[in-house]
Amino acid sequence: MSLPRSMPPADPDPALVALFDQPHRIPKAVGRQAEFFLFFARTVFPLLEHYRERLAAVYTPDNGRPAWDPVRLLGVLVLQFVLRVADRQAAELGQYDQRWRLALHLRPDEPTFDPSLLTVFRNRLVEGAQEALAFAAVLDYLVEHGWVPKRSRQRLDSTHVRGLLSLMNRLECGRETIRLLLEELEADGTFPEAWAPYWERYVESKLDPRAQAPALEAKSVQAGRDLLAIWKHAAGCWDIAARDAFVLLQRVFLENYTLEAGGQVQKTRAQPTGAVRNPHEPQAQWSSKSTTRDKAWEGYKAQVAETVQDQPREPGEPTANFLAALETQNAPASEKSGMAQVFQAQRTMGLEAPSALYVDGAYVCSEALKDARDEGRELRGPAPASPDRGKVFTVEAFDVHVEERYALCPNGQRSSNCSRLEEQSTGKVVFRIEWSKTVCAACPLQAQCVSAGQDHRTFVVGELHSLLQERRREMQTEAFKQDMHKRNGIEGTQSELVRGYGLRQARYRGFAKVRLQNYLIGAACNLRRLFRRIQWLTEQAGTHAAPALAA
Repeated sequence: MSLPRSMPPADPDPALVALFDQPHRIPKAVGRQAEFFLFFARTVFPLLEHYRERLAAVYTPDNGRPAWDPVRLLGVLVLQFVLRVADRQAAELGQYDQRWRLALHLRPDEPTFDPSLLTVFRNRLVEGAQEALAFAAVLDYLVEHGWVPKRSRQRLDSTHVRGLLSLMNRLECGRETIRLLLEELEADGTFPEAWAPYWERYVESKLDPRAQAPALEAKSVQAGRDLLAIWKHAAGCWDIAARDAFVLLQRVFLENYTLEAGGQVQKTRAQPTGAVRNPHEPQAQWSSKSTTRDKAWEGYKAQVAETVQDQPREPGEPTANFLAALETQNAPASEKSGMAQVFQAQRTMGLEAPSALYVDGAYVCSEALKDARDEGRELRGPAPASPDRGKVFTVEAFDVHVEERYALCPNGQRSSNCSRLEEQSTGKVVFRIEWSKTVCAACPLQAQCVSAGQDHRTFVVGELHSLLQERRREMQTEAFKQDMHKRNGIEGTQSELVRGYGLRQARYRGFAKVRLQNYLIGAACNLRRLFRRIQWLTEQAGTHAAPALAA
């Protein structure tokens, strides 16, 4: 498609503005929504218009029929997530709801769009690496107008996002992978005649739900043999080997089967991390949180960062905090890598690293504390506890001085030896600290310090143990406990994103599309918060003018 021949008018339709810019004539429940659409028309749509050049880059300048205006389509995507409506419903609202026509600067005689255009437009945003455009546009506005400082205090936490897929066991996944390749070849007219038995086995036949375990196990082994046979037969045929469905078939075999000596195919005992769970959504991965029994999912993970205001809110006052990042990760990815991804995304969007970041223990380690110290920022979160050794003192009971190569035990005895150990493969440095047998034998706390079967105490700590020790001691203070209350608000923010915008369930398939969805959710949340904040401030000022009309 080429760019549209004409652009939307700079101002919304005056007749529609006059219709909705009369709060006293509109019921209160409807009036609130009408004010939001006025706010969108006068503030948000002109804001998106500033990013027309970046949208134009995903279109050809003069080839093909003219597209429906991309700025309007971006506005439709944002409104979709503000109101949680599907593509077809959004197209109907754009046609028949005067509030939507007001927000999108549509004149009475202008046609709207077909709902299929939204799918095409999302694909263009993904292919053009513009998934974050709407979120970045709103965040730029918040920074420019002083709602979000470039360097602020923030809190960060993650939540899971379930992929758009049906749950399959390993047998079903392998059979479905074969079926998809066979049907793709059949549709293209390139299906090999010699593969007719595979068609009968995996396309025309289904698993018997009454089958017992031995029969299912035999079918699983048969699927592994057929996966390998198809791989071998198609390896020399470029027309088949170059297909994504064939690459997926190879991956499914390697993740579920091994080739034993003698050419026998055996099913592996467990799948590796990141294995395909459903061939229709191969990028969705399985993960779980061991702290909660019901936190197992197949999909992705979202890192949510939010600014933190120090001033307490008045009763009824809407939040003055805004989302500073909403980053998408693979489900098994760690929180520490997620924190680094958030920092990188904020730098890309023009924000500086937060002056203080409130997190839970999953983000805190000695390396993260060192990086925060070196970069002049605070990482506020509980340090992980030292390993529990049963009935004896943990490392936390000792006063460790790694830099001076000694430690004091709970009885005040100084260690007799400190050895520096370096892992050859990784270069990681640790220190092994120990006390002499004579000292431990004469110590009255020996039973509480030395494990059964040992004659003296030893333990190993990292080279940055002092940072962990300092944080563990700080955690015992009342000031730290009070300060960590600022992290708690992120739980409410996640609840708002899940209940109000559908964060926890993917609408689309594929990592890039889910990333686009999460950015749109972040943009919608920030806009709703900004609108409520302006409304409240205007009401506090005692004016009856619609607060959302301020550009």
